[in-house]
Amino acid sequence: MIAMILAAGRGQRMMPLTKDIPKPLIRVNDKPLIVYTIEKLKKAGFKTLVVNLGYLGNVLKEYLESKDLGIKIIFSDEQDSGALESAGGIKKALPFLGEKFLVVNADIWCDYEFDIDFELGEDLAHLVLVKNPDHNLKGDFGISKDNKLLNSAKSMFTFSGIGYYSAKLFDHIDDGKYPLAPLLRENIDKISCVLHSTQWKDIGTPKRLEELNFSF
Repeated sequence: MIAMILAAGRGQRMMPLTKDIPKPLIRVNDKPLIVYTIEKLKKAGFKTLVVNLGYLGNVLKEYLESKDLGIKIIFSDEQDSGALESAGGIKKALPFLGEKFLVVNADIWCDYEFDIDFELGEDLAHLVLVKNPDHNLKGDFGISKDNKLLNSAKSMFTFSGIGYYSAKLFDHIDDGKYPLAPLLRENIDKISCVLHSTQWKDIGTPKRLEELNFSF
């Protein structure tokens, strides 16, 4: 299985920290956030990784190419086409990803253990959900008794930005800009999920970054 890190976002909410560097290179305990994820992927056995490039993409590419991180990195460049959003970015990278793959947001911090041998079965996707953080108290999805994704439920949870996908999920969307959430909701009956209940943070603002750094 190949993994993909979604790293093309502008990081507008992280300004001014992202004025000159892309958000994936923001440092947590003096190490770029994306490097923690790459190290976890390597530990899980992943040999090949796709990273999409957008805002300040050449800066990110140059940094990753300058480091010996022990994993092959393929770049899917979106700098000329503009922001493609999550599903659009994945669609563009499909030639590198194969029939099933793992996708991780670049701006999260967690202790979830990636599974290179995960089997989707007949599902089109499997999402990792977490308890709702303060900035998303309404949540995104529910979980059925048989661990299927629900658009609404009495108890709602937040999508962690970690998911295993079948390439078939993206068959019927056009190339170009396309958000992920509507695609997931349209195929909700073919998506399974799990609740990850320990450490997870969305490092989307300077305050959240400061809180994470303070925890070390």
